[in-house]
Amino acid sequence: MKSDVSTAVKQKIKSRGNLIAALDVGTSKICCFIARLGDNGEPQVIGIGHQISNGVRSGVITDMDAAEQSIRSAVEAAEQMAGETISSVIVGLNAGEPESKLINFEVSIAGHQIGDMDLRRVLDPTWVDHQHSEDRKLIHAIPISYSIDGDKGVVDPRGMFGERLGVDLHSITASSTAVRNLRTCISRCHLDVEAEVVTPYASGLGVLVGDETELGCTLIDMGGGSTTISVFYEGHLVHTDCLRVGGIHITNDIARGLSTTVAHAERIKTLFGSALPSPSDDQEVIRVPLVGEEGDHGENQAPRSMLTQIIRPRVEETIELVKARLDASGFSELIGRHVVLTGGASQLTGVREIVAMMLDKQVRMGRPTGINGIAEAMGGPAFSTCSGLLKFAYEKQTELSLADPSQKPEPHGPLGKLGNWFREYF
Repeated sequence: MKSDVSTAVKQKIKSRGNLIAALDVGTSKICCFIARLGDNGEPQVIGIGHQISNGVRSGVITDMDAAEQSIRSAVEAAEQMAGETISSVIVGLNAGEPESKLINFEVSIAGHQIGDMDLRRVLDPTWVDHQHSEDRKLIHAIPISYSIDGDKGVVDPRGMFGERLGVDLHSITASSTAVRNLRTCISRCHLDVEAEVVTPYASGLGVLVGDETELGCTLIDMGGGSTTISVFYEGHLVHTDCLRVGGIHITNDIARGLSTTVAHAERIKTLFGSALPSPSDDQEVIRVPLVGEEGDHGENQAPRSMLTQIIRPRVEETIELVKARLDASGFSELIGRHVVLTGGASQLTGVREIVAMMLDKQVRMGRPTGINGIAEAMGGPAFSTCSGLLKFAYEKQTELSLADPSQKPEPHGPLGKLGNWFREYF
């Protein structure tokens, strides 16, 4: 995947003793991966921690104390396994109603040869911020392609000549309030947030291969509290969207339909759930503990076919919403017939078949790739986002090392910025 400009365009990813930490704050679970850059320069996972998510709903912090405790538990478990202490994380962002927007911008270059300074001007986050309302925070600004004097499709304009340099930019923003609350919760765990990465982007980095991003594909990440959509084309993320419906909604439907607790509904879904019927469903009986009852007298029995009748409508509704969002985006035909399905809720039996049937596309299951040291139990679709966060941090750190081997920090404050300006323009 080609390099991107993300989080205020120039954000730097630091490391402590070659350590990188990723934190995925989800609705159903909170996961932390700690990795060390190996001798080959690639991340090697040395610590993993995950915890049931409390105080989080659809990626939004709803109870600061409960969320803080869950994050602490996940991070401490990862630190204990790694034998290291981390001070900062790359965090997956699924809160704040992320919005995807394609924008175009041009600057005058007066006929001289295009260099790095011109790229910094055209990718200046200041003008990108002006494209959005004040209550939105810029998370990513991803250059899709450049143009010189109106001629589009330029991959790298450096070294070329022209009068005007333009860029087609994919900007992703989120609610400033939601981002601030998430950062505050993480800071209460004595951790710094080095960067936010929207979860559709992170999931794509975690599971997609190069040919998929180049030729075009749609990634559908079915999580606990939301289903995200990301569209990749010619090596770039060109569109993202988010639906506030996921695996937890299926669980709640089962709990209501069978009059059982949410915990028992989750267990029944995991052990017996399917979105497609089978010939033996009517003969197979499931024991269902009733809400508020104890012992054998508090159990009911239901055929497995009844469970399928509860699950399938919710899955079909979710995919119908995905299809409607893709059609509205205009990318549905551009990306061809390839879909990658990932996320914990995608593991439910029959979901892959329903997605293929309703979208009329070829579907494969996406699992984390290209990360060493992940145990088999943590290598499933439910951990795609955390894996992608590590890849994001690794790629940004590699870009920084190539651009500036000394990795000196940027100056802060008015004087530091003034000095930067003189160095760049004189």
